[in-house]
Amino acid sequence: MAETFVAIAGNIGVGKTSLVEFLASEYGFQPVYEPFQANPYLDDFYEDMRGWAFHSQAWFLAHKFRLHQELQDTPGTLVQDRTIYEDAEIFATYLHRSKRMADRDFATYIELYRAMQRSLRPPDLVVYLRCSVRAIRRRIQRRGRPSEQAIPAAYLRTLNELYEDWIGGWSQSPVLVWDSERMDYLEDLVDHLAFRRALEPFLAR
Repeated sequence: MAETFVAIAGNIGVGKTSLVEFLASEYGFQPVYEPFQANPYLDDFYEDMRGWAFHSQAWFLAHKFRLHQELQDTPGTLVQDRTIYEDAEIFATYLHRSKRMADRDFATYIELYRAMQRSLRPPDLVVYLRCSVRAIRRRIQRRGRPSEQAIPAAYLRTLNELYEDWIGGWSQSPVLVWDSERMDYLEDLVDHLAFRRALEPFLAR
């Protein structure tokens, strides 16, 4: 069983992967990335979001649930880039609110999610990375992933709002909020020390 489970949460481009790599390097945590596996519904979803939103999100939910179950049985201190909670509370919720997932389908999806959630061990700590949409867009452009270049600012803004709502209501474990736009723990020594001071009390519990 995992001794400590740290989850890194935040919008696209806020620096989740960099933080996972940092924690793995600095503290010897075992990094956990969602393994790449093609969602068989994605092509249909991009062609017809309303018709395939439920199918696509249900596949992601099942895939992430299986990953979380495996984490519970993995020894050591784990740090994960994005969680099952974000799949449901952010991305599926966005599809529902934007009318791309029907009310009936979303109700079924949430019922599945709540049942899964009850059987999962929550993270011992959630590190939430906060960043403005303007900074996120600069980072997306800089890292140059073709699939991300056309992401609208309005979409990123909505995701940021959903993330803030979710983290504001999260009560299953402690939360460390880090301003990844203004505080650079990788390049700035003062910020680096500040991040370590903020993090280590949670790890000592």
